[in-house]
Amino acid sequence: MVLAATMLPLYLRNSLNKKLNIFFNFFNPFFSSPDKKFISQLRNMLGFTPGNIAVYKLAFRHRNAEEVRNGIKFSNERLEFLGDAILGAVIADMLFKKFPYKDEGFLTNMRSKIVNREHLNKLAIKIGINKFAVFESGQRSKSVYGDALEAFIGAIYLDKGYGTCKKYILQHLIGNLVDIDQLETIEVNFKSKLIEWAQREKKSVTFELLEEIKVENQKQLKVRALVDGLEMGMGIDFSKKKAEQIAAQETCLLLKI
Repeated sequence: MVLAATMLPLYLRNSLNKKLNIFFNFFNPFFSSPDKKFISQLRNMLGFTPGNIAVYKLAFRHRNAEEVRNGIKFSNERLEFLGDAILGAVIADMLFKKFPYKDEGFLTNMRSKIVNREHLNKLAIKIGINKFAVFESGQRSKSVYGDALEAFIGAIYLDKGYGTCKKYILQHLIGNLVDIDQLETIEVNFKSKLIEWAQREKKSVTFELLEEIKVENQKQLKVRALVDGLEMGMGIDFSKKKAEQIAAQETCLLLKI
């Protein structure tokens, strides 16, 4: 469903790009001002010549450095939302085809290793996004570069379409910078990761056993993870420890930890 939602018809995408350009040109000359050096650097990063320069400039502007003109807020937050959905769809499709005999739990685990915020931050720095990111001095969050990378992917989609965006992700990001086979061997303790995050953010994390499900001669345990009393993830396994890991993993994905 995510994949279908991101594949807009060409005429709609062209219409959207035209409206974006009019929007930026009218309300915010900063985003549409010609910048030959920026375009050259962007071309080197992309591997192709960008069309809508305005949308790429917006992709690098973090929400803590948003500009407000005529009541309109300019930041990369909406592009981040779009890029997150597209990246998730492309990675899910790639893993589904690469590992045809692996179960859903394995695929979810692998996707989490690729798209977790720490990993995306590292990828963003490797491709040079840290050189372009705009944020308030002294207010840089740990996720600012990963956020910008997702927004950058959203910008590519709006500028060139799903096919080009998918190709960029698979060839430039995954193909060049991610060792899938090595990543497969890495074990991530999502419960510890979630607890460490909660301690930093001064939030409470608890795991609650909901029920025991009988399966033939065995029983599965259903566990949920709560953050500040709100359910964020669910896990089911024959082992309580593994069920908690699954619930923690779902929570990490949801919170982009």
